[in-house]
Amino acid sequence: MGYHGGTMRVLGRRIYWRWYGEVLLEGGVTLRMTGDVAKWLRPGDRVRLRTEFKKPVLGFDEYALEAAFPLWPPFAKTLEHVRESPFGGEAYRYRLKVREATYEGDYEAIAELEQFHYASEKEVVALWVCTQCQKTLPANARPLCDCGGEARLKEIRGSTPASRFLVLELAERLPFEPRILGYLRLDPPIPRMHRRTPEGVERDIRERIFPRDWFHPTYEGGADWQRALDRVNTAAARIARVVVHPDYRSEGFGALLVRVALEWAKERGAPEARREKHLVYTIAQMARYHPFFEKVGFRYLFDTASGRPVLFYPLTEEAEAHLERFLREDPYAKAHGGRLYKPRFGRVPGLPGPIRLRGVHKAYRSHLDLEGLSREVQEALLAFGVKARVVERAVLRGASLEIPPGSLVVLAGASGAGKTTLLRLLLGEAPDAGEVAVPPGRRVAYIPGEREVDLGEDPILEAVYRRLKDVGAAIEVLNRVGLSDAVLYRARPHELSTGQRERFRLALLLAERPDLLLIDEFAAHLDVPTARRVALGLGKLCREAGVTLVAATHRPEVVAALDPDLLVYVGYGGLTTVPRRGPRT
Repeated sequence: MGYHGGTMRVLGRRIYWRWYGEVLLEGGVTLRMTGDVAKWLRPGDRVRLRTEFKKPVLGFDEYALEAAFPLWPPFAKTLEHVRESPFGGEAYRYRLKVREATYEGDYEAIAELEQFHYASEKEVVALWVCTQCQKTLPANARPLCDCGGEARLKEIRGSTPASRFLVLELAERLPFEPRILGYLRLDPPIPRMHRRTPEGVERDIRERIFPRDWFHPTYEGGADWQRALDRVNTAAARIARVVVHPDYRSEGFGALLVRVALEWAKERGAPEARREKHLVYTIAQMARYHPFFEKVGFRYLFDTASGRPVLFYPLTEEAEAHLERFLREDPYAKAHGGRLYKPRFGRVPGLPGPIRLRGVHKAYRSHLDLEGLSREVQEALLAFGVKARVVERAVLRGASLEIPPGSLVVLAGASGAGKTTLLRLLLGEAPDAGEVAVPPGRRVAYIPGEREVDLGEDPILEAVYRRLKDVGAAIEVLNRVGLSDAVLYRARPHELSTGQRERFRLALLLAERPDLLLIDEFAAHLDVPTARRVALGLGKLCREAGVTLVAATHRPEVVAALDPDLLVYVGYGGLTTVPRRGPRT
């Protein structure tokens, strides 16, 4: 890109929408950009312009702009997100793009996703304006105005004029997958923050830990929001929202968005881009029940006066030194050591020894005759020479198998090969010959049509909590089976889709804290991406908890995501075992 304009002075700005604004430069140049970038440029600011075009109005993709930090083109990163099996191998991957919200469609997707934010207090999360009659329309998705005019997104409720957004875009997707999977909102620091202690409220706690000017002057709001924005000049940023589509919350996308936001703040000084950022923090009640902020490296420091935990991430060595000194010297911080989340599901007692099948025979015998059939059906069968028949089928002939405790085993094979029969034997059905030895322990099973799970009528979080007696553990289990939407926690079983009910059924099975978990037709009603996500989460939880899992499935993507210790092919009366490669850890 060639040079035209060089260093220039900002004369003014016009903010029309979050996705559209204009900046006027000296020399009669107008730059078209998002309103979310334009709002931070003040009259008198010096900027450096690069462009190949010599014309008075430059469009979104016709220039680059820099002040204290790069401002335009918008921040963006393309990356691949690998989902690993519990042993470190690749299970599957995503091609993604994380970028600053730029287009109207980006903000519409943000508004729709905001409905799924765990802390959203708004039943209706967006305001729209009709371009024909100027009527304001509250709605969660683009509404239709009574006058027939087109509605445009005016504001996302709960955000402020100082907010900026990153969106997570699925670069390669199946036709039914959403384009935008999540978003992150970055704000300047809130004006004041106090700490709750057993002795009372300690005011202005942040300024005790870090330099005061890192948080001030910040955005204070008010009617003249543009003037309020012009005063902002901080060395800290606040992650105010991280929202991921509920079907993808077990994939680590929340942590990925946070990691990219840290780069955005460090490389571009976001959100206001006026001075170096020393730290990023978040206030998140959800952090008590999910560790993704701590997985990224955030440290818990204190609870606000209203009881919400605050976690910080230092971007510079100076910030790290302040943080470590507080954790070392503050009596309350010394007690928690910067850690907030604690896993709650824990380990089960587990089977005390291996499951063994030795020389097992199992056959089924049935007598087929024409008794009770209609005359027309009898005549049709007689035409084929069918009168009466005794059908005998040997499902297992001298089969032997050993399953070490805590193993993950997948049973594969054609329909009718004997997978369900093997599960029945592990549940206690007697073989015709041979020995089935299952060590003592809690056996929990799901075999459709035979061994069902009563879903009940309680909201799903309540149902899992009543079994585990620990709400943190209940949330952990629901998250692992792909039910991570806090709004959905309040749903009752009849309000769930078929796939959601299947995941809820898994959660109820896990809530029994089994030593041996047997599942037939695993993931039968889930689409491919959801099936592999659920399989990965279930497999990891079973390994961490010491649960022995035996699951029957015919789906290769499920087998790959579970990464079983033993893959057992069932068929033609025998069992063929394929152990996983590499040592167990």
